[in-house]
Amino acid sequence: MIFEVKEQNGGMYATVSGRLDTPSAIVAQKEIMPLLENADKEIILDCTDLEYISSSGLRLFLTIRKEASAKGGKVIIEHINDEIKKVFMMTGFYNLFEVR
Repeated sequence: MIFEVKEQNGGMYATVSGRLDTPSAIVAQKEIMPLLENADKEIILDCTDLEYISSSGLRLFLTIRKEASAKGGKVIIEHINDEIKKVFMMTGFYNLFEVR
């Protein structure tokens, strides 16, 4: 499981872990459904245990952000490691999300 999703404090909280590459992103598309269904709320993506993210993984993050934006929600990304932060900076994703 890449995205472990639960409701927390009136919003949605997802722990993102492992390698978010093309094969795992295909599986994770189903795992993010609760986030998309509740995109009108605050969504926190905890990336403490995320080791790697590919363009397919970035696309999932973007899908969540677009849905939240359309429904008036908010996406916050927490605890990205330096390697993931570099990817976010190079791709412009760092400015698309609130990163803590």
